[in-house]
Amino acid sequence: MQKIVPNIWFNRNAAEAAAFYTAAFPGATSSVTARYPDEGLPGFQSEFAGAELAIDVEIDGYRLTLINAGPEFTPNPSVSFTLNFDPLLFHGHADAARSRLDAVWGSLVEGGTVMMELREYPHSPRYGWVQDRYGVSWQLSLGDSGGDPRPFLMPSLLFGGTAQNQARDAVEFYTSLFDRSRVGLMVEYTEQTGPATAGVVMFSDFQLEGQWFTAMDSAVVQDESFTCGVSLEVRCRDQGEIDRLWHALTAVPEAEQCGWLADRFGLSWQIVPENMGELMRHPGAYARMLEMRKLVIAEL
Repeated sequence: MQKIVPNIWFNRNAAEAAAFYTAAFPGATSSVTARYPDEGLPGFQSEFAGAELAIDVEIDGYRLTLINAGPEFTPNPSVSFTLNFDPLLFHGHADAARSRLDAVWGSLVEGGTVMMELREYPHSPRYGWVQDRYGVSWQLSLGDSGGDPRPFLMPSLLFGGTAQNQARDAVEFYTSLFDRSRVGLMVEYTEQTGPATAGVVMFSDFQLEGQWFTAMDSAVVQDESFTCGVSLEVRCRDQGEIDRLWHALTAVPEAEQCGWLADRFGLSWQIVPENMGELMRHPGAYARMLEMRKLVIAEL
């Protein structure tokens, strides 16, 4: 089971987005995993009665959850998704990897915004960064078949704004909290590059619960940083694990609600029971959840 699942916030169009992603990625699938209750919703959610609440999209075996909600939050490039088109993942065929990259890029760029043109860069023979029509950011890279292989999809954390130059601290902190965690690459800036000072992180990757993530400090000044537009949902085995992670991560009391929190870097997390779907089917559980900050399984 994938223990840490990125959640992406959508403004009433998660089902449309799920169809878009399953068309963009060969072999991708989607399924509705939670619906709003038919009755008893608070006034600000009344229009969603019976509608999809969460839709899981699976891309190359990796799960993303699309949250169907209102306009309160939107994703931004502080959390993007790196797509690693390593020839190793295409039976060693570099041409197949490149062709698949170009095809996925063509799908994602339609109606979207190019942030870095698709071309050769020092770090990759073919790379591009696009923000799709829903505001979700993707980094597509033709990989290197040598060395320690990485999976096709990896969430990528960009530390800028109020979190500028804190990537190393974050990586060390996160890997200290989760099992099966380790730091992979850690490449530093050798000189001042925009707001990134010499010695901070140009690129790093690391594992949490056996899942790969990447992190870097921004080389350009940016006002925006992490928001609830993309959060990391941790599916916990019991109340003890919920309590431990909640107390270790939470740093912004006003952000605590319904199992959501923000850590000291501003990144949003959802600390939830692994059987959350089952618990939400109990009569009145949704209303009880809305009254909670940290989730208490026995009270759901």
